[in-house]
Amino acid sequence: MTRTGFPSNAGGPQASGMIGSVVAGFDGSPQSSVAAYWAAREADLRAVPLRLIHVQEPSALGHVFRAPDSRSRRSAQHLLARTADELRRTFPALDISIHSVDGRPVDVLSESAADSDTIVLGSRALGPVMGFVLGSVSMAVIGATNCPVVSVRDKDDASYGDLVVGVDVHQHCEALLRFAFDEAEQRGCGIRFLSAWALPPFVGYGAAYDPRVHAQLEMSAKATLDDVLMPWKKRYPDVRTTAQANVGHAATQLVDSGREAGPTVVGRRVRDSSMGTRIGPVAHAVLHHARTPVVVVPLT
Repeated sequence: MTRTGFPSNAGGPQASGMIGSVVAGFDGSPQSSVAAYWAAREADLRAVPLRLIHVQEPSALGHVFRAPDSRSRRSAQHLLARTADELRRTFPALDISIHSVDGRPVDVLSESAADSDTIVLGSRALGPVMGFVLGSVSMAVIGATNCPVVSVRDKDDASYGDLVVGVDVHQHCEALLRFAFDEAEQRGCGIRFLSAWALPPFVGYGAAYDPRVHAQLEMSAKATLDDVLMPWKKRYPDVRTTAQANVGHAATQLVDSGREAGPTVVGRRVRDSSMGTRIGPVAHAVLHHARTPVVVVPLT
């Protein structure tokens, strides 16, 4: 793999002993430009460096793979440098480095997660009904990395609205809650927690429509959610929170609730599968239908 880097502020305080960074995958498309801006804003907010990474795959000619030529490399470097300059005008204090890398995008971006706080990728809109499409690279990176991955929509309005966070109270979700509270504290915004619940199998149709049964189940679900959140609310007393526990499908509730909010945050199970990348049905549905940026946090 060939790497070419153009670090800025090389002598600055971040140059040595660098801990953490925000990575943006960049290919010159409009959605990747939006992702680069979103990543720059996030890195500036957290006072960590931004790395813009452009990956060039070898081209296939029959059964022979040919490395990118010097012209394509120069073009990628020029595009990266121009984008970095534009971002520096908006975020003058931000340490930005650019990297043109030969290899498989999934491998390169997944490798970059090892010392990164967040990876930001762009997604393309299909239309108001169809939602958004994530390419195979984005899906694979989300499933392969051990840091949060942000999927930014191609018309992100840079909203700082409240985070919408889906919580499964029956799973270990420390990493999800840590990310959400830390992000809200950094942004100075609130968090809207949502937890979906279903009627127990033994509850028949008659009981399901009994307001008393429904209210009791809802109160129990809400109490469980409050118990999960309580230690974190004490740890982050300045973060404004609301919590709801509603019956129904989690993905539908998250998509509907996030339409006028900031990023939607969901967790995914970290699992090895012989069937390839699997991120879970809720995360998959939210990634393809939420109108706001989606953050997928790996859970151990």
